[in-house]
Amino acid sequence: MTSKNSVQTSCTQLTGKMDMTLTTAPPRLATLILLSALAVLPVNMISPSLPNIAATFQADFALVNLSVTGYATVTALTSVIAGAMTDRYGRRPVVLMAVFIFIVASVGCALATNIGVFLLFRAMQASIAACFSVALVLIKETSGEREAASKIGYAAVGWALAPMLGPMIGGILDELFAWRTSFVVFAILGAAMLALARFDLRETATGSQRSHGNYLAAYGELLSSARFWVYTLCMAWSMGTLYIFLGGAPLAVGQTLGGSSAKLGFYMGLVPAGFILGSYLAGRYASKHALGATLIVGRLVTCMGLLVGLILSMLATSHALAFFGPCILIGIGNGLMMPAANTGVLSVRADLAGTAAGLAAAMTTAGAAFIASIAGFFLVKSAATHVLLGMMLMSASLALLAALLAAFVDWRASKMVS
Repeated sequence: MTSKNSVQTSCTQLTGKMDMTLTTAPPRLATLILLSALAVLPVNMISPSLPNIAATFQADFALVNLSVTGYATVTALTSVIAGAMTDRYGRRPVVLMAVFIFIVASVGCALATNIGVFLLFRAMQASIAACFSVALVLIKETSGEREAASKIGYAAVGWALAPMLGPMIGGILDELFAWRTSFVVFAILGAAMLALARFDLRETATGSQRSHGNYLAAYGELLSSARFWVYTLCMAWSMGTLYIFLGGAPLAVGQTLGGSSAKLGFYMGLVPAGFILGSYLAGRYASKHALGATLIVGRLVTCMGLLVGLILSMLATSHALAFFGPCILIGIGNGLMMPAANTGVLSVRADLAGTAAGLAAAMTTAGAAFIASIAGFFLVKSAATHVLLGMMLMSASLALLAALLAAFVDWRASKMVS
């Protein structure tokens, strides 16, 4: 039996007669928002529980910390593989399989008796990351290009809220019950999502539309596309700006807040709040404008904010809001940009939308981490506020350049069609 037939058989066994329940209408936007939110919730919800997990297993904290740092790495690999699988075997079977594995893994983490078993099941939990890319693809395949950008904007609100609220929920569950309760909650949420997906998700990729070519060839086709590169680079540089902020803000301005972690956490939380606002604005207005225009506006907002912050820093303005106020525009700009950029990536090849979503997500995450690591090298030598703002402005400017190139590529493509 071939590998392809094996996967198809396993998916068929899992779904049974589920095809009889397929709806004729597109999946509800609320379902896709919940699906994508569940995909990002496990990333950091257990962060407050790491010391207690280490104590339970009598394990070194660095090893236990792999459940967060290692999870992010497995998530990137999962996105690449799962994206290609959705193009070949369909969106719905991959979602059902991914959620089912997530439920089993969550139960396994809750019942783990040693750190090795716990980390194994924690890695398996990363299967849920596949649902993030699939949610994007389902929105794109059931909407027009501009409408898709608008819907992804609304979905992005859920993506931002989940990691913001996750640590707080995990901390409360840990304090009231125990750290294992978080994984019980994951299993319950997974079961609810599986039931919802079973009845509300229909297959959007018909047999004739699915890719049957070589996986490496599919990646090669996407990587040879100028449109794929400019949109992905725009996301990578934009997220790199955020990563530089997250890593550098405590170094640059932590002491100006009197060493208060609570104040630092509050001010840093303004940037994710800005992302929620930007995503909401994208949901409201992205459908009325071309993708390139939305992309450029988002990048200009961030660059202008950081430029104001840099000027204030050079003028020796010491109030915390002189730094964090302009940085809010990082979140607003990214919130405006991400829906349009994701829509652009998904539009490169209709039959490779899943592959494109997964590959772009992995490249964005890896690229942003690389950008932040380079910036960190300079920040260690000089943690001055103007150096941090300069690093962020440089990354944001490169994202703006990529946005301008994306708009040009789309303009040239429309001229060739006309």
